[in-house]
Amino acid sequence: MLTLAKPRVAPLTRWQALACMGLFILSCGVAFAADDATIRDAKLEATDDGYQLSADIDFQLTSSMLEAVRKGVPLYFVVEFELSKGRWYWFDQGVVKASRDRRVSYAPLTDQYRIAVSGVSQTVATIEDVQRLLSRVRSWTVLQKGRLKPGEKYDAAVRFRLDNAQLPKPFQLDILASKDWNLSSDWYRWTVTGEGK
Repeated sequence: MLTLAKPRVAPLTRWQALACMGLFILSCGVAFAADDATIRDAKLEATDDGYQLSADIDFQLTSSMLEAVRKGVPLYFVVEFELSKGRWYWFDQGVVKASRDRRVSYAPLTDQYRIAVSGVSQTVATIEDVQRLLSRVRSWTVLQKGRLKPGEKYDAAVRFRLDNAQLPKPFQLDILASKDWNLSSDWYRWTVTGEGK
C-alpha cells in the first residue's frame, strides 16, 4: 500500500504575516471604496478675476449622515482641484493645487441647515436645498490671471468627498467599516488650453 507524505507547510514569518494583514486591510478598503459621488461636468474659465472653476456633482447624503447632522454633528465636504502640465522627460509639473471646505450644520431652534463655504454661510430649510447647494461649484477662482501660457495644454482634475478626518473622534472609529460614511468621487479629468491676454 502506497501512502503519500503530507507536504510540510512552513509557518509564516513575521513579515509575511504583516504583508498578509496589509493585503487583507487593503482589500477591505477596496470593498468599501466609495463610488457614491460623481462629477458630472467641470470646466475652467478665464475671467477678469482669474481662472474660475465650475462643476456639477451627483451624490446622495446617506441616512447615517442625515441623522448625525440632525443630532448636532457638523459634516465637512471637500472639493479638491489640481492643475498640472505634462512633461515627456520627467514627472508632470504641478501648476496649482487648491481645496475648499464646505461645512454643513443644523440649528434645532430654527429647524434650518447652515452651509458655510470660505467664511460665507447660507441658511436653508430642507436637506434637498443642502444637497442642491453642495452639488454645485460656481465661480471659484483657483488660479490667478496670466499663470497659463497661451496655447499650452494643461491637465485639470477635480474631486468631491466627505472629509471624515474632521468628524469627532468617536465617529471616526465607528465609521471605519461603514460604507455609509465613505462618500467620495473619482477624479474628473479634462484638458485646459491657456488663453491669450
